[in-house]
Amino acid sequence: MVDVAVLSDELLAEMAGYGRTLVAFSGGVDSSVVLAGAVRALGTDQVAAVTAVSPSLPAAELDAAREFCAGYGIAHHTPATSEMDVAGYRENGPQRCYFCKSVLLDTANALAADLGFATITTGTNASDVVAGFRPGIRAATERGARTPLADAGLDKAAVRAIAHHWGLPVWDKPAAACMASRVAYGISVTPARLARIERAETAVRTALGGAVRDLRVRDLGDAVRLEIDSDLVERARDDRAVGIAIREAGFVSTPIKVETFRSGSMNDVLAVSDTRE
Repeated sequence: MVDVAVLSDELLAEMAGYGRTLVAFSGGVDSSVVLAGAVRALGTDQVAAVTAVSPSLPAAELDAAREFCAGYGIAHHTPATSEMDVAGYRENGPQRCYFCKSVLLDTANALAADLGFATITTGTNASDVVAGFRPGIRAATERGARTPLADAGLDKAAVRAIAHHWGLPVWDKPAAACMASRVAYGISVTPARLARIERAETAVRTALGGAVRDLRVRDLGDAVRLEIDSDLVERARDDRAVGIAIREAGFVSTPIKVETFRSGSMNDVLAVSDTRE
């Protein structure tokens, strides 16, 4: 078993030659480790974070990102991005993440040029690289973004171990994909649809109390699927307050399904399509 101190040293060595670095920062564990690593390797005055603000970013995630940066004295830029203006994003085909990441990295590159940053980094880790369908990674690569976690061979478990080793408060934070990932392919992404999903997820968490870790409200068009921790599925199905929370969030008459959370479950349709071809 590799010592986590060795892993963290290897990451810092990877980043030491980056020069002034702008970190694409979502507030999740991956980008938090990249940001903290950049500060350790380069110094606070050589590092800044950029978080794209749009309807696809939950307000709670933006607040957490701001709090993290403030706690570490890191400059934090929060430009509004306009992925909704891109037809490929709005139409929500299988390449949606490519268009979203393109807008984010184009915004980050422009900011880096204005402020004199030499390098832009993302939180892509080694697990992401082998995970299969990830068009967003291609968009970032095309725009010259560096991936220190992946380049250092750090998978998700190693990233969490380093975060814990460094005392980062997000070390065990659940994954939090953007709100658009909750909308079934082929259904248009709109600010109203994303806001409804965000309201529903917040309301369901409130209804179930502090027991929830992983939770997604998936907009399937003709139904809504609540995905939640396996030990909470039966409770969520039986708890009338959960159904009311989803209805009051805006899914007024849509049938509600409750299933165990699966990361990337919306990509199942892509696998079926590939099999038929």
